[in-house]
Amino acid sequence: MTFLSQRINNLSESQTIKMAKLGRELTAKGIDVINLSFGEPDFFTPDSVKEAAKKAIDENYSYYTPVSGYPELRKAITTKLKNENDLDYTFDQIVVSTGAKQSLANAVMCLVNPGEEVIVPTPYWVSYSEMIKLAEGETVFIHATVETEFKITAAQLEAAITPKTKLFMFSSPCNPTGSVYSHEELAALAAVFEKHPQIYIISDEIYEHINFVDKHASIAAFPAIKDRVIIINGFSKAYAMTGWRVGYMAANKEIAAACDKLQGQITSGTSSIAQRAALAAYEGNLDSVTEMKNEFKKRRDLVYGLLKDVPGVEVNLPDGAFYFFPEVKSFFGKSVNGSVINTADDLCLYLLNEAHVSTVTGEAFGNADCIRISYAAAEDQLVKAVSRIKDALAKIS
Repeated sequence: MTFLSQRINNLSESQTIKMAKLGRELTAKGIDVINLSFGEPDFFTPDSVKEAAKKAIDENYSYYTPVSGYPELRKAITTKLKNENDLDYTFDQIVVSTGAKQSLANAVMCLVNPGEEVIVPTPYWVSYSEMIKLAEGETVFIHATVETEFKITAAQLEAAITPKTKLFMFSSPCNPTGSVYSHEELAALAAVFEKHPQIYIISDEIYEHINFVDKHASIAAFPAIKDRVIIINGFSKAYAMTGWRVGYMAANKEIAAACDKLQGQITSGTSSIAQRAALAAYEGNLDSVTEMKNEFKKRRDLVYGLLKDVPGVEVNLPDGAFYFFPEVKSFFGKSVNGSVINTADDLCLYLLNEAHVSTVTGEAFGNADCIRISYAAAEDQLVKAVSRIKDALAKIS
């Protein structure tokens, strides 16, 4: 459609949303599809949070909100950052947005000029590269593999930096791999950034509380670079509030003000009711968060054992989030039902149509040898899904 802008024509469709859509289409035909493609907790929002939203409606929180969010929510976020992460921010360094995705987009649009380079370790969350594309930046990928637990080294980072580098963008815990950078690993990266004061760092920490190893480590903890770090977080994963759409950033005052200005021209403030619910989440305890994390750990261990028993699949044990990112390249070039499996895309479509399990191609995340499997589903569904995958893969020869 030539009348559409080049900007939108250049933009790729989200593969996670695409696979979920294809799965729903099969479900509508009466087929029992197990959806392991979406990054969404299958838990309900805590009752105390829901009650706060109901109360907010009754108390008539129905007017426009400040663009950066209610001051009391922003102060609650600074309290959380201090108590849980030992990070000092003031409420005017916080911008609340309609989901962490908007916070990410705000930061990229406010920092990146056309032609400037953004370093992104792969695998990465699908929308990073598209946000950079919208900002007319140039993405520079650093490739990590299953052998290194999908984490990059300081040496790789240093080698990727050029005079055009403006931004580094990553997540820990990581979507799609579940990899978690330790304090020591982040210290090594921070030492590189300290030598390059022109580079800003977006640290996507939305899976912070789904961490199965140590206390969450943030790259903002290193004083020499903290003023250049933009923390992205939110309520969707830890509090099972995906549909509420509340995220936030913590950044230096100049960046926060710029994002406030941009957001004021795009969406203005986040939903009043959702913000009151988010405030209740941060004013409450972490009991529901811990309960959900423990359940995810049980599922992780279950699925890891099942996937290790699938011939041709190479899988590592992720330290966080709720995904596996197994390497499946051993099936490429082989045939099934008269067709050749050439790519991860082909394999995902085959698994959807043959095994009726929805997964996501690794190509969407910057690694064409893998697929992403979400284990945010009930244990019986996970057992059934991996059994179906194993049987379907056994037919490929």
